[in-house]
Amino acid sequence: MSAYFFWILIGSAIVTLLPRVLPFVFVRQFQLPDPFLRWLTYIPVCILTALVMDELLLDSKFGAIHINASAIMAIIPTLIVALTTKSLSLTVLTGVVTMAVIRLFI
Repeated sequence: MSAYFFWILIGSAIVTLLPRVLPFVFVRQFQLPDPFLRWLTYIPVCILTALVMDELLLDSKFGAIHINASAIMAIIPTLIVALTTKSLSLTVLTGVVTMAVIRLFI
């Protein structure tokens, strides 16, 4: 491993780690208002929705939007698991496994 690669690796780790750790260090010193804490609970749902919609809606080279049929087939069992269990990790696991099976066999 060259020294250049080593320093790139260390720099990338620092740049990735700092934005994730520094907010926790600074926020720990303050008491955040309840409306802000309630708002923060919606962030995982927003991120998951953005990821799902990005996979669900495809744009063609002509600028039209098309619905990804394999994503629809994966969303149905994932949505059922999400609504029945209310578990984010089980929902994500169901979606990933379902999409993998669809891509493998279809």
